[in-house]
Amino acid sequence: MRLPRNKISFFTVVTLLMRLTVGGVFMFSGFVKAVDPWGTYYKFNEYLLTMGLDNLVSLSLIAAVTLAAAEFMLGLLLAVGAYRRVTPWLMLLFLLVMTPITLWLAITDAVPDCGCFGDALHLSNWSTFGKNLLLTAGVVYLIIYNRRLPSIYGPAVQWAAAFFAFVFVVSVASEGYFIQPLIDYRPYEVGTRLTSAARSSQSVDEKNYVFIYERDGVQQQFSIDSVPDEEDGWVYVDRRHIKPAEPAVADSVPSHSIAVRDNGLDVSDMILDPEGRQLLLLFPDLPDVSIAYTFVLNQLNDFASARGVGVYGITSANEEEMSQWNDISMASYPLYSADDSEIKMLARGNPAVVYVDQGIIRWKRTLSSVSRSALNDSSMTVESLSDDFDPDADMMSIFFTFVSFLALLLVINRIPPLVLRLFHRKPKNKES
Repeated sequence: MRLPRNKISFFTVVTLLMRLTVGGVFMFSGFVKAVDPWGTYYKFNEYLLTMGLDNLVSLSLIAAVTLAAAEFMLGLLLAVGAYRRVTPWLMLLFLLVMTPITLWLAITDAVPDCGCFGDALHLSNWSTFGKNLLLTAGVVYLIIYNRRLPSIYGPAVQWAAAFFAFVFVVSVASEGYFIQPLIDYRPYEVGTRLTSAARSSQSVDEKNYVFIYERDGVQQQFSIDSVPDEEDGWVYVDRRHIKPAEPAVADSVPSHSIAVRDNGLDVSDMILDPEGRQLLLLFPDLPDVSIAYTFVLNQLNDFASARGVGVYGITSANEEEMSQWNDISMASYPLYSADDSEIKMLARGNPAVVYVDQGIIRWKRTLSSVSRSALNDSSMTVESLSDDFDPDADMMSIFFTFVSFLALLLVINRIPPLVLRLFHRKPKNKES
């Protein structure tokens, strides 16, 4: 039974909106996973270790990129109406796997953050489960009504749209894995002020308080820098929290702290001198670092030290692993410890390199992406070691190339048939 014309129009609008909404969520989810493959890899490891599947950890990176590509490709195919019958069914199969997992997470809280949208958007586990239920409802609707709307592309070229989506994801993920994420959703992005955790703690616990002392029955307030000597008759009474002063415009740079320790002692202040320059060598998984990196690490240390830049290694490894590394690598730079999650958030890669100047993160990249020839060039500076990597420009280049290919595909697919129909119209019968 055919629906009335106005009903068909209503379902057309709803179906189109459903395509774009569900497809957009899948594309966004796949994109943010692809842009930070290291983060997705870490999240996969967290899942597998929580589930006791330690033997599958070696497959985490492949699974991370595959999942990102699958989500983005399905989202694009749905949004443009390609493979109208198969695409919603594949999405439903995907959701039938993921929704029970998110329900398990919501109930047990085994993994606090599901990582569905990477570091770009954090949802609670119950919110994630609710989101998957809504997506499932939308996909079921599309299974019923999706075929009523035509596809933007004809059947002959729909595979090409999927191929371009795959190439786009792989291109973004490759730069994110081998250099750094093209979009940094973490708190330690380039341009952020990297501060000492010890200094930040003092600013919160001490400098934002006034201390009240009493002498001869008179109370008086003092800042942490002017606390009186009790030998002069002053008696401590209380302390009160005060609203910290607003930062000056010139110092309104976003900041984030990190705690660096040496045998349990916080040495953040010593390393992160806000007036100096530092090159931080990060080893989130020191036992997994190839011994082949030792030469370039020592070469990088010599390069930076000769230019007045302090070089410090930071790892989450234990004392025994650090000692073994120093013995094997003959490291000429000191090695300190920090929290595993902070190291991984600061920069991606194992090892990774972060350059800090005047307390500001200037650049960061994996060690493997640092040019070996640049380290042998006496005219190079530490600042210029990352001149060949511009994440914003690279992201725009990859994105516009992707969009251009999709547009060209549309032109090639749709314009010739229109031209043919235009020039092959049947002539009207002339009245005699």
